[in-house]
Amino acid sequence: MISIKGLSKVFKTKDQDVQAVDNLDAVIESGEIFGVIGYSGAGKSTFIRLLNRLEDPSGGTIDIDNQEISSLSKKELRLARQEMGMIFQHFNLLWSRTVEENIAFPLEIAGMPKEERKKRVDELIELVGLTGRGSSYPSQLSGGQKQRVGIARSLANRPKVLLCDEATSALDPETTDSILDLLVDINAKLGLTIVLITHEMHVIRKICHRVAVMEGGRIVEEGDVLDVFLRPQEKVTKRFVDQVMGDPDREDSLNLIKEKYPVGEVAQFHFVGERTHQALISEVSRKFQVDVNVLHGKITQTQKGAYGTLIVHLEGEKEEIDRALEFVKETSVEVEVAPNV
Repeated sequence: MISIKGLSKVFKTKDQDVQAVDNLDAVIESGEIFGVIGYSGAGKSTFIRLLNRLEDPSGGTIDIDNQEISSLSKKELRLARQEMGMIFQHFNLLWSRTVEENIAFPLEIAGMPKEERKKRVDELIELVGLTGRGSSYPSQLSGGQKQRVGIARSLANRPKVLLCDEATSALDPETTDSILDLLVDINAKLGLTIVLITHEMHVIRKICHRVAVMEGGRIVEEGDVLDVFLRPQEKVTKRFVDQVMGDPDREDSLNLIKEKYPVGEVAQFHFVGERTHQALISEVSRKFQVDVNVLHGKITQTQKGAYGTLIVHLEGEKEEIDRALEFVKETSVEVEVAPNV
């Protein structure tokens, strides 16, 4: 669907050249929700603005649905942009227009007849959950409702791709979740390809199929969301995963736990998919002469399945503990033993 090769963007200033995007390659499949995450200055917002040529690239190519975007004329680009919707962090609504009029705006520009336009607007208002609010003005709406208007407007011309630039970062956590659920629903109903920029791993975890981690204008890590959660390779990725799994001081915590339990072993189990729902600890206690004390645990859900971690203390004869840990490994649960966790 989207193929990006050697993409770069240099901003020239009076004092220096700033490389915002640096020789970036990516492939985004049709119908997937593809997340791009990075801290401030990573180049992610520039990257998404390059996709619809709100910024012109300094080099490289962007191919969307077999159309080379970076080489289009202004007229060709206007037509191509009708197949690319975009939603923004701060909504970008027209404050003097009602909800209906905001959603209808791109249809007016496209020259759609009034009767057909009204029918399409009504469909979109229902789709995004704003039935009964069509005559309201943006100042009368909550932040989540404003973003729903922005989403409806971005879908007006039936785009093939929806670009989301920090679409939930101005919203509270509960509203964020409702907007993310809406995007998942739209993706499923319309088969829409969604490219989502964020600095929050919770957003990636909740709705994305795959994720690219950006740093210094480059993609430093990429893969299925569940795989990235399980085995983050880069330091920046591990920091993002810790946002969700909630233990940035894991190594220090485990060392303290090890000191508190000098006898036996402290281990961390990593569960994936169906194993997160199985009674592994009670099974270990029945099969082996070991006492198992659960110290800490957490399960999180991704689009590709559940991922859980459990820190336990096992006490008993070393041979029996080793047998118990080997049994756990054979169940496809990953095991890390302190102090090497």
